[in-house]
Amino acid sequence: MCFTGIVISVQRSLTRVITNSAVSELKNEGEYVTHFRGTGLTDMTAPLQLYCWRGDHGLPSVDADCLTVLAYAKFAGAPLKVHKITNPWRSPTGILPALKTKEEGSVSQPSKIIIHLRKQKYNADYDLSAKEGADTLAFVSLLEEKLLPALIYTQWVDAKNYVDVTRRWYAENIPFPLNFLLPNRIHGRQLERLRLVRGDPTLEPGEQLEKELYHDALECMTLLSQRLGSQKFFFGDSPSSLDAYVFGHLAPLLKIKLPNGKLQQHLNSLDNLRQFCTNILVLYFPSESREAPAKKVSNHANGGDFDNEPHKRRNQILSVLFAVGAMLGYAFLSGIITIKHAPARLEEPHIDDEEEEED
Repeated sequence: MCFTGIVISVQRSLTRVITNSAVSELKNEGEYVTHFRGTGLTDMTAPLQLYCWRGDHGLPSVDADCLTVLAYAKFAGAPLKVHKITNPWRSPTGILPALKTKEEGSVSQPSKIIIHLRKQKYNADYDLSAKEGADTLAFVSLLEEKLLPALIYTQWVDAKNYVDVTRRWYAENIPFPLNFLLPNRIHGRQLERLRLVRGDPTLEPGEQLEKELYHDALECMTLLSQRLGSQKFFFGDSPSSLDAYVFGHLAPLLKIKLPNGKLQQHLNSLDNLRQFCTNILVLYFPSESREAPAKKVSNHANGGDFDNEPHKRRNQILSVLFAVGAMLGYAFLSGIITIKHAPARLEEPHIDDEEEEED
């Protein structure tokens, strides 16, 4: 074999080794890469990293905002490395979803992430007309004003749904010991978000509020059903950002079974919207759509080794220490326990007695 042939053979061998190593590393980390449509782009040419809540119930993510971004990235063919996690503190922004970029640092919120992807030439709305673009803005505003408040209420405020489903899922999937802290913190954040969307900082849950929110949500879903009609997507045969937003809001409502399911019942009665969500899951997220609704192989898929049986005793000890530390911290902060530093005194009883007698 000539020298040139030997060099080519060595290069090919090194390429196979590097490729296999990279694929193995990705599998071990529980990540996947969404490839740009029609090209051979790989992870090495994809500096964008998306952090989002992991999936369950047959969904690629349990969070509506994460679903919106994941769907848009699929529609636009954006090459992302997706980190599906259950600890938002592992995100570069501390919240999910978050997009880590080389140009602008880290970006949060679906709208800002979508804008950044458009700047990178990943635009799912490229073929829309001016009228369709205006319709997109109008319907996205309608979703956030009419449907989003009801979704927050039904998942995070309704007592039965929150205790039996929402809080339980987050408590079981967030790694220890954060599962004692983060579910309540997320609950408070969602309640503040509801007040912000409704424009009422003193908003309190109640029967009248629930009635108003559900009325607006049912009306919004009916309008979306009428706009979709018999089309595959809202603007024809190709998905756009509006499809991503609608999917992100409706898919959790369709797939996550809730004890109080008024909104679910109405969604299931709208055949075209139900089929719309199912088609997107099958076409763009086939692996998740085939999973069983309640997959309990590992509650903390990316949470470290807290689930492993050899660490059970360690977890028990840490649980006790964490509880004791929390109680002591509360006691100190609330003033139940105080520590006073008194200066040391040297007592000389015989000398003092003599002085007193002299006086």
